[in-house]
Amino acid sequence: MSIILPPGGTLIGLGADLIETERIRSALERHGDRFLKRIFTEEEQKYCSGMKYAHKHYAARWAAKEAVSKAFTTGIGPHLDWTSISVYHGSRNEPLVRLDAKGEALLRQVGATHVWLTLSHIDTHALAVAALVKH
Repeated sequence: MSIILPPGGTLIGLGADLIETERIRSALERHGDRFLKRIFTEEEQKYCSGMKYAHKHYAARWAAKEAVSKAFTTGIGPHLDWTSISVYHGSRNEPLVRLDAKGEALLRQVGATHVWLTLSHIDTHALAVAALVKH
């Protein structure tokens, strides 16, 4: 099987985030569904809740949301909500980003066409790097 990567493009923005997985585990224990519904989309909740160590997967998605918001240079706030960004998996199990209408409008405003994302997590930390690219 031949793997074809998308063509290059112009880098518009870059963001990264690193979080301790314990922080998310603790928030899940303290705030439960209220925390989940405020931060994560239903799509993310369905995926993460099915995992043995759900908090690690939630932590990776938290880091992804932070990394994407940093790539936009807005952070999470008036221009971008926590649930404006949803992480899902592509056909090769690669992490992909789905933006809501607010996120899509911001993507167009900054002149980008795609959000590329990479995630990693270990027992203690989760990391995400996001790039806004114009093809």
